[in-house]
Amino acid sequence: MADGPMVVLSDESQRTSGEDARSMNLEAGRAVAETIRTTLGPRGMDKMLVDQGGNVVITNDGVTLLEEMDVDHPAADMVIDVATTQEAEVGDGTTSAVILAGALLSNAEDLLDDDIHPTSIVAGYRHAAETVIDVFEDMATEVEPDDIDVLEQIAGTAMTGKGAETAKDLLSSMVVSAVQAAVRDDGTVDQDSVVVRQFYGGSIDDSEFVDGVLFDIEPVNQNMPRSREDADVLIYEGDIEVSKTNVGAEATVGSMDDLQGFVEREQSELSDKIDKILDAGADVVVADGGIDEYAADLLAEAGVTAYRRVEDEKRQRLAQATGAERVGDLDLLTADHLGYAGSVSERVIRDMTVRRQADHESTTVFGDLPTEGVGTILLRGGTEHVLDEVERAVVDSIGVVSAAVEDGAVLPGGGAPEIEASLALREEADSVEGREQLAVEAFAESFEDGPRTLAENAGHDAIDALVDMTARHDAGDVNVGIDADTADLVDMFEDGVVEPLRVKTTAVDSAVDAATMILRIDDVISAGDLSVGDDEEEDGGAGGPPGGMGGMGGGMGGMM
Repeated sequence: MADGPMVVLSDESQRTSGEDARSMNLEAGRAVAETIRTTLGPRGMDKMLVDQGGNVVITNDGVTLLEEMDVDHPAADMVIDVATTQEAEVGDGTTSAVILAGALLSNAEDLLDDDIHPTSIVAGYRHAAETVIDVFEDMATEVEPDDIDVLEQIAGTAMTGKGAETAKDLLSSMVVSAVQAAVRDDGTVDQDSVVVRQFYGGSIDDSEFVDGVLFDIEPVNQNMPRSREDADVLIYEGDIEVSKTNVGAEATVGSMDDLQGFVEREQSELSDKIDKILDAGADVVVADGGIDEYAADLLAEAGVTAYRRVEDEKRQRLAQATGAERVGDLDLLTADHLGYAGSVSERVIRDMTVRRQADHESTTVFGDLPTEGVGTILLRGGTEHVLDEVERAVVDSIGVVSAAVEDGAVLPGGGAPEIEASLALREEADSVEGREQLAVEAFAESFEDGPRTLAENAGHDAIDALVDMTARHDAGDVNVGIDADTADLVDMFEDGVVEPLRVKTTAVDSAVDAATMILRIDDVISAGDLSVGDDEEEDGGAGGPPGGMGGMGGGMGGMM
């Protein structure tokens, strides 16, 4: 047998091993964090993302930036998953979570340079994470679901720096009202019942919370009532039209009498359908399919308001809100299938310029509904980019207020939890044996990166801020954080800067998971095709390296 190494990989395969693999992955992870670092905090800067088609997104929302960027490195994708997890779990704190992950990777690289084995670093990081969670839980303050003042502070903190500050008080109040209305009997929040709608025109101050659901639909007949009270609502999963004949069937009309008879039979069929709707007592009909013009005339004469070709999502939402049962066969229709709306009215919300460009000039509002927790946050704004950013801020606020209501625990903002955790970790490191102690100390240093960035983005001296905050916390002022406007150290609860406990704990968990996963990788090999089953055909067969091995791409892709 010939001497020499056995060749296992194909000539097209790429492989990076050992220190080179770790260095490449650590660099990619840090690059992601550096990209969004300047967006952190109330004084954070915005980013403009432009795709090849010229579409523009302007935002400083961490998860939006990372999702829209064209990232071309698998390790970088792992760090982006940190933001995705944070967004899914709590809705805010994505930038902080990614910055923490980047700091953990950066400090881990220094330890690797000192010949600390990745396994020791991972063990130290895991130990430190458990300590941090305990610290956060100990310093958390209870909040009640009906504590409107604190909940509005939480909502306002999530909106700060995201383009919604000019109307922060108004929007915060709307968010709290919406979340409180969506609390279930078991104490959880049904966030799906809170809908955020954009209406171009006007200013942010014109935004409002509507107790009900809004649809851009108009009655099928102009003579139908546009406003009514105490309405029984039918959700019909079909069309009110003449039954279709078999494909290829033909009807031969030999005289005007035959034609008249044919028309009368069609009208009789439609009349039967309308009679069944009227006998059930429906005042409003929301149909999946079309509504014949003759049927619409009959409904209008009977004083019934009808809407046709309403999307499934809207029908489902309206059924849940009104308590209606979706009906697919009018022969089975009874009054028990109908829902109820205390009011059905038409509002003209958009301004004249926008109405000319919209598919619908008016909006139908179903209000005074029997189902609790159904509401719509109606956002107004002068431009598309402004409204998009305000909506992102409001959605984040809904997430954090929901988390606070469900968990009943909040923390001060302004970097206070991070400094407190850093002090606790440095003390804890003294009791940790072996090289894991160095990893715990590195974790403590990583936690200081958040407050440091917060101060830098506000234009203040980061070193002075860290030194002063550390001294105050060491003296027992655990709630003291940095005021981004004045650089003063103040009690964050008194300053109204409050965050749910879940924002911090989720950020720690996801950041540590990503950092330790990357640290444990010592070999990067391009795979031919990682798909299984039917995915192979859909993906067009075997592919190249997963996401590329070269680094981060230069373009911005996938614009919203």
